[in-house]
Amino acid sequence: MQKFSREYYIRSYECDKDSDLRIITLMNILQDAADSNATELGVGFDFCMKNGLAWMGANYRIIIDRLPKMHEKIRVESWPSEQKRVGAIRDFIIYDENEEAIIRATSQWILINIEKKRPVALKENIPFYSPINERAINYDFEKMEELQKIDCERKFLVRYDDIDLNKHVNNSVYPLWAFEAIDYDFRENYSPKDIEITFKKECKLGEKIMVHTDANDLKTLHSITAMNDGRELARIRIEWKLR
Repeated sequence: MQKFSREYYIRSYECDKDSDLRIITLMNILQDAADSNATELGVGFDFCMKNGLAWMGANYRIIIDRLPKMHEKIRVESWPSEQKRVGAIRDFIIYDENEEAIIRATSQWILINIEKKRPVALKENIPFYSPINERAINYDFEKMEELQKIDCERKFLVRYDDIDLNKHVNNSVYPLWAFEAIDYDFRENYSPKDIEITFKKECKLGEKIMVHTDANDLKTLHSITAMNDGRELARIRIEWKLR
């Protein structure tokens, strides 16, 4: 078993006004690396569809030393790092052109039966799954704290282009909503250094969602809910640093 490795060139349209890689693009790069490695290992999208299965992202933890800049070349490593009863842990490291690690991430994925929409045992359905015993971040995805107050709320509508192959909102969109629910003046001066995401419920086309934000100095906590029935879709914690 070898780690997956791929180079990416950061294009201008993938960056924000300060030439930093957008968080939504970072999430897409991590998903691309995960999907590509899963396909190489024989447990990717086609295998899952053939067997009535799907990998569902449950959690992310992303620690950012710095975000890549426009026209920078990066290298992404990804590998399955731990096996769980109904899913698996997958880790990532992003290196700059000097082979310095600038971003580390870990993620938790649940294997589900598509028809029943229920988690299934990994060993019973993918007996040949074989992780590499190495972690980019030693983290066990503890339960995230509750919001204690609401300092800001922002409404969004799920767009057609937010929907992915699984017919629900792509994982990369949730942190985008959280970032958009933060005061713009604050974001002018601070950038994210630690992002944690817990995905709770799926969200579909046309739904109206609400983001509630609890801001405490250099930490913001976000609860994303569906406005029609109040179900919590995701919870996101962001720690910030001066630019």
